[in-house]
Order: sequence, then structure tokens, then C-alpha cells
Amino acid sequence: MLAVPLGDEGELRPLEPWQAEEFLAHMDRGREFVGRHIGLADAVRDTASSRAFLQRYADKAAADTGRIYGIWADGELRGGVLFRTMDVAQGTAEAGCWLEPSAVGRGLVTKAARVLIDWAVEKRGIHRVEWLASAENQPSIAVARRLGMQRDGVLRESILHRGKRADTEVWSVLAPEWRARHGS
Repeated sequence: MLAVPLGDEGELRPLEPWQAEEFLAHMDRGREFVGRHIGLADAVRDTASSRAFLQRYADKAAADTGRIYGIWADGELRGGVLFRTMDVAQGTAEAGCWLEPSAVGRGLVTKAARVLIDWAVEKRGIHRVEWLASAENQPSIAVARRLGMQRDGVLRESILHRGKRADTEVWSVLAPEWRARHGS
């Protein structure tokens, strides 16, 4: 996947280590917003940590155990979607997302996640895609709903984020459900 249009609003492209400075600038613009619910904003603090983060995903892509893609809008990196984990043999993957405030409300994450999940189901044979979100992260939970996922349950106080324990909601969609909803 080189670049996939997301309607008139943006474009989905792979994020790679050579884009570390652009990724860092994006994180700097959205650090507080992104960091409210996920650790990405705390993990990417300078060019070296940005490059290392993207290199981990380049290594995952090479091993077929994860992927990361950026969402570009108005000519700038504004967010992204990823498979944090991917186990092709088991047919499972965990999807996730982030977005800076300037791109909120445009449907970019939902469109990008649809592309990513469709690729995983149709090209990689993934049977179950999971979406984990802090129970306090209502925008992420709304994306899971828009994607047609079902809420599997809550992992109570399963995440320690910035010194505070948070519940995690687990959402999922199975390949037959995905195909039925999206005409694949």
C-alpha cells in the first residue's frame, strides 16, 4: 500500500523511520490531545525516540507482526492508524489510532481504519480484529462503533497511564461480519 485516498479529506500512507522528524513535529502539535489516553505522545519526545518508534514498526512490518500508517490532510501528517499486533497464523490483529486536534471531526480515522481492516481481512486472512480503548476515550469507542465492532467487555484497571489506572474496553469484528457490512 503506497497511498490510499481518504475521499477529499486526506490520504493514508505508510509511516517509515525516514519520516521521524515529520512524525515528531506532528506529535509536538498534538502531544497533549493525543496523550490524554495513549502512551504514544510520551514515547515520541525527540528525533531519536521518533525514529526508534517508527523503526519498531518497520521491523514489525518486515516480520508481518504489525503495521503503521499515517493520515495526511491539508498536506501535513495529522494522525494515524496501526496494527499494534498482528498474528497471521492465529488470524488476529489489534488495531488502534491517534489524531491531532486539527483533524478531529472529519471522519479520517474511521476511513483509514476501514482501509486497514479491509486489507487485513481480505489480503492477510485476519479473522478477528480487536480495538482496545480506554473507557474514558469516547471518540475512539465511537470509531469502533462506526466500524461495526461489537463490545466484548471491559478489562478493569488494566492500563497504567500517566500514574493513573484506567479500564480498557475491548471491541472486535470478525471477518464474516466485516464482509457482510462492507460488501467484501
